[in-house]
Amino acid sequence: MSKRPPRERAAERSERPQRAERAFGERPPRGERAERSFAERSDRPQRTERSDRPQRTERSERPQRAERSERAFGDRPQRAERAERSFGERPAKSDRSRSERPQRADRPTSDRPQRAERSERPRSDRPERSERPAGFRPGSKPVRVPPRTRPEPRQTPRVEEAEKPIVPDVPLPTKVETVVVSADENGMRVDRFLEARYPGLSFSHIQRIVRKGELRVNGKRADSKDRLEEGQTVRIPPLKLDAPKVGTGNLSEAEQKTLAALKAMTLYEDADVLVLNKPAGLAVQGGSGTTRHVDLMLEVMRDAKGQKPRLVHRLDKETAGCLLVAKTRFAATALTGAFRERSARKVYWALVAGVPKPKQGRISTYLAKEESEDDTIMRIAEHGDEGASHAVTYYAVVETSATKLAWVSLKPVTGRTHQLRAHMAHIGHAIVGDPKYFNIENWQLPGGLQNRLHLLARRIMIPHPRGGVIDVTAPLPPHMLQSWNLLGLEHDRFDPIENAPEE
Repeated sequence: MSKRPPRERAAERSERPQRAERAFGERPPRGERAERSFAERSDRPQRTERSDRPQRTERSERPQRAERSERAFGDRPQRAERAERSFGERPAKSDRSRSERPQRADRPTSDRPQRAERSERPRSDRPERSERPAGFRPGSKPVRVPPRTRPEPRQTPRVEEAEKPIVPDVPLPTKVETVVVSADENGMRVDRFLEARYPGLSFSHIQRIVRKGELRVNGKRADSKDRLEEGQTVRIPPLKLDAPKVGTGNLSEAEQKTLAALKAMTLYEDADVLVLNKPAGLAVQGGSGTTRHVDLMLEVMRDAKGQKPRLVHRLDKETAGCLLVAKTRFAATALTGAFRERSARKVYWALVAGVPKPKQGRISTYLAKEESEDDTIMRIAEHGDEGASHAVTYYAVVETSATKLAWVSLKPVTGRTHQLRAHMAHIGHAIVGDPKYFNIENWQLPGGLQNRLHLLARRIMIPHPRGGVIDVTAPLPPHMLQSWNLLGLEHDRFDPIENAPEE
């Protein structure tokens, strides 16, 4: 049953006699009221005040649901027209009979072409989907929508890669100068501070002025490894050294020989890293009485910006083998961090007195520096001693020569000064030819072997600053190769340390 408007329902209620006007006895019993038909209920007297209102149409006279469904939706007056009529002018439902309404066939059709006609139009004449306005529905009137302006795509500004700052060649001071540590130099070591400020200053000269106390920080003596803080004042003495020539185009004959010597020692080189096969007897850094060392030789490799390659780690003067050098400041920072985080792996070969037992083991001690007037050595210390540092070394016997000599492979976990030499002497098997730590009494060197330190930095493996791994192996130096041949040791023998899995 369709829902009647609320006004008709209100009129029906008002036409019924009020409850107060009917006497109690006049009400028919409930059973009789149920027997009355729907037609008899409509005979109730209507109120005189509302007699002018049209009577309700009997349900039998109303069009059935099926008939009402035949009426077209378009026969109803538009919303705007209905709103203009007053409520009293609204015709009753009974007046709007089906016969008065135009049939679907009588209604004028729109001027749109029929489906068959529309299909005959070429596809190019049809509006594309993207051209239809918003809210468009087939069969409905087009709705005018203001044109929508699509925002232009936001363009991401192109970030140009910042060029690396070029450190100009600052002239060396000819008188005492006092400089203030800037924010960018906060945390730098004293020697790195001077090297960055004066690219032409050699490492040996830096060590000399620091050792003599000519360079002072806030009026106090400083060590080359001390870290500077922002705002500190640094007193720099006169530096009368001439800055070395930049580039390799104007090298002297001696410098060209030095460059050729470095090329002959090169095991690996790229734009960032250089690995040298340092010969035994060549110092890495300068010191008292040292006039030729690797750091000074690297002066001939300065680039166009005045930057020279930097040492990343150290080897003793009598130790031969792989020496890692950074050619750029970026590589120096990355490689130094790899050593600090112990992600670098180093393997050493040594010839020691006797045969260690067990043949594979781990040495863990504390080492402290002990200085004297003549020399400086590392001694075994106790935990908590002043200047004591923990040192760990793994060792494995590769091959023996009877019971007098053994070829040992070593892997240092830490990087203390003279760590391998001090550890092997500590377990009673000092390295052959060691002038500082070989203290075995009544021990004689076998004939034919040279009394030189038999220690080789055999292999280095470290992450490359730009990805990948640097893995370089150095051959036996001449004096060690001679000993291997005399003792019948096979240098290509299986090495337990080299092939050991990473921890």
